Amino acid sequence: QVQLVESGGGLVQAGGSLRLSCAASGSSLSIYRMDWYRQAPGKQRELVAAIATGGTPTYANSVKGRFTISRDNAKNTVYLQMNSLKREDTAVYYCGVTSSLGRYWGQGTQVTVSS
Repeated sequence: QVQLVESGGGLVQAGGSLRLSCAASGSSLSIYRMDWYRQAPGKQRELVAAIATGGTPTYANSVKGRFTISRDNAKNTVYLQMNSLKREDTAVYYCGVTSSLGRYWGQGTQVTVSS
């Protein structure tokens, strides 16, 4: 069993920044990939950014140049630095982990960008 604890969401004005964190815990855990998805009201969940172990980060076109995904492997933690936020970034953000124990999701954290 893997537990994911997210933090860092909130309300921010357009142009502002937020940093999301997601810490994974579990015994005998090997993580292959960590990622962030988001889901806005009335829309499907979409991939925002992903980083595989030893791999190059990938980003949705809509966030390239504004968001940065990073990992602290020692802490099994993934971060999403979000800069130059736009109203259309408003959504619930979910972290995901693909691991030796399976695929797991965080509980989600709300990000609201006001004009």
